[in-house]
Amino acid sequence: MSPDSSLAVLIAALPGDLRSQALTHSSWAQHRAESYGRLAFLGDSVLGLAVAEQLYRRLDRSDIGRLTKVHGQAVSGRACTEIAVSLGIPEMLAAQAPQDSEAGIDVDALLGSERAMASIVEAMIGACYLEHGYELTAAATVSAFEPEIALASETLLDFKSAFQEQLARSGSTVSYAVVAESGPAHDRSFEVEASVNGEVLGRGSGRSKKAAEQAAAKQALERPGA
Repeated sequence: MSPDSSLAVLIAALPGDLRSQALTHSSWAQHRAESYGRLAFLGDSVLGLAVAEQLYRRLDRSDIGRLTKVHGQAVSGRACTEIAVSLGIPEMLAAQAPQDSEAGIDVDALLGSERAMASIVEAMIGACYLEHGYELTAAATVSAFEPEIALASETLLDFKSAFQEQLARSGSTVSYAVVAESGPAHDRSFEVEASVNGEVLGRGSGRSKKAAEQAAAKQALERPGA
C-alpha cells in the first residue's frame, strides 16, 4: 500500500470483521467487547500521538501550554465529528445498524451524538493501526485531520471562553440556546443564539451544538462596539 494512502483508503482496505466492529455500538453486539469501544480506546492513543508529534515538529517555538491547547482543539469531539462526516462514517454506520428497530440504540441517536461520532472515528483509527501499522495509520490520520490541525494552530478556536472573559468584566454571563435544526440525522446542522441579559448578541451554525455555540460567540465578539 502506498505510504501516502488516505485514511479513507485504509478504512476501505480493512477486513470486513474489523471494519464491522468499528461501526458496532455495544447495544448491537452480543458482548460489549465486540463493539467499537475497545478499538476506540486504542485509536484515541494513536490519534493523540500522531497529532502530538505533528504539532511538536510544526510548532517548534510553542511551549507546553500552547501545544496542549492546540492539540486539545485539533482532536476534540467537534473536530472528530467533522472528520467523521468527511470520511462518510454516518453512511457506514447507517448501513451497519440492525434492521430490527428494537435491537439496541437507534442509529439516529448515534448520528446525532458528537461523542459517538468521535468514538467511531477513533475506533476506525484503532482498526487501521491493527491492520496497517502505526506509521501508515499515523500519516493518514494527520492528513485527514490537517484542516483541524491548521485551524487550531492558527486560531485556537475558543471564542466561548474569550466572550465569557469579556463579559466577566461587567459581571455578565452568556446563555446559549438552539433555535433551529436542519438536515438529515447523519448530516445535522444546528443554529444557536448567544444571549446576554435577554439580548441576542450572536448567532452561529455548525454540525454540532458546540460548534454552533463557538460560531455564535465569535459573532458576538466581532459585533460593533464589542
